[in-house]
Amino acid sequence: MSATMIKEFRLPDLGEGLTESEILSWKVDVGDTVSLNQVIAEVETAKAVVELPSPFAGVIKELHEQPGSVVEVGKPIVSFEVADDAGAPPSASSGAAGTGSGETVAETPKREPNLVGYGAVVEGSGRPTRRARTFAPVVGPAEPKPVATGPAETPPADSGRAERPRSTPPVRKLAKDLGLDLARVPGTGPGGLITREDVQEFSGHAAEPVPQQRRESSSAGAGTGERETRTPIKGVRKHTAAAMVQSAFTAPHATEFLTVDVTPSLDLLAKLKTSREFSGIKLTPLTLAAKAVLIALGRNPALNSRWDEENQEIVTFNYVNLGIAAATPRGLMVPNIKDAHALPFPRLAQELTALADAARAGKTTPGDLSGGTISITNIGVFGIDAGTPILNPGEAAILGLGAVRTMPWEYRGEVALRQVVTLSLSFDHRLVDGEQGSRFLADVGAMLAEPGMVLTMV
Repeated sequence: MSATMIKEFRLPDLGEGLTESEILSWKVDVGDTVSLNQVIAEVETAKAVVELPSPFAGVIKELHEQPGSVVEVGKPIVSFEVADDAGAPPSASSGAAGTGSGETVAETPKREPNLVGYGAVVEGSGRPTRRARTFAPVVGPAEPKPVATGPAETPPADSGRAERPRSTPPVRKLAKDLGLDLARVPGTGPGGLITREDVQEFSGHAAEPVPQQRRESSSAGAGTGERETRTPIKGVRKHTAAAMVQSAFTAPHATEFLTVDVTPSLDLLAKLKTSREFSGIKLTPLTLAAKAVLIALGRNPALNSRWDEENQEIVTFNYVNLGIAAATPRGLMVPNIKDAHALPFPRLAQELTALADAARAGKTTPGDLSGGTISITNIGVFGIDAGTPILNPGEAAILGLGAVRTMPWEYRGEVALRQVVTLSLSFDHRLVDGEQGSRFLADVGAMLAEPGMVLTMV
């Protein structure tokens, strides 16, 4: 009978330096036999819902966390009973045992688990330190230095370094509200991450726990007799809120509007739907707007750029990863179509449909949500005519597509009923001048008002 051992699987970093994830559901139970890379759990990061594969073949011994728990990266989530030779393939250089294991192998670097269970070799026992993604600071007068209210303490020797302490936006806000300098707060989280508890302990203010029955969302609504319902802010919604606050108070937004007669575009869509080339392909005003944006960017590249505060550079992209804002049950997401500029029109239409279907089904991956260069938000599907959309962080512009309405409109010297839409363009005024934004919006509008104008722009 072969010997067995107990191995722990610790929550891996699921991409881009994320520090925590919520356990949505377990696909296994204690006593189940699982195979290598079998899906054992569904977790939600600040970016997307991800299926977590097993790093070992064996028997589930213990589930350390329950569905709904928010777990920090590096914390044990499940234990396996495995054979001595089960789990991850050994390292080519050291023959190290499985990833994420709670055991220690002498003189062998510890492997950090990732999405498929096997990460790069990491020296030491801690999580690899990764530089947090940062956004450009608010342009304006410097804020007065906060006065610490916690116990007197000598700042660490390296407190003068340029990189700010590692923490999350809610923790930074809490520290600001308490008047604390985060550089003085020791972090006890993975890789030195400063947690909410670290800030509270340093300040001497213990947080009042919210009773569980008030924290949990009630599905019965007002009919239960409760005067209020509290829903925890976590996962995608928590990330979206932090990102929108960063964007709104970092990039100086400017918004312009243009109302256009799109009757010719709708006539074109009707003709394309009967074409053999577009058989089975969903075509909507958003499809045409997306193509118009891609063409207009060739004439107005400033709107496809990023402000690099750290290096004091403007980065202009020579490709377009086109983001489409999508409202989902888990909150707002902006997945993007990679290299959309290189796609022919039928393929672009297919990618738009696939992207929307994946978002609604909760299958959007972290990779789909990262790397966008410009975005479109289709507010028209909610019956809205115009708005002032907030930029997706790191992007220079976002186009709002309003509802198409039948309205009286001047047409060939007379008043006629026409199909009309309002376009809303928000842009980062550090990157885009008013003239550049206006020319881009006018180009998009011209192509939607008369699709034949494309011939003069490409």
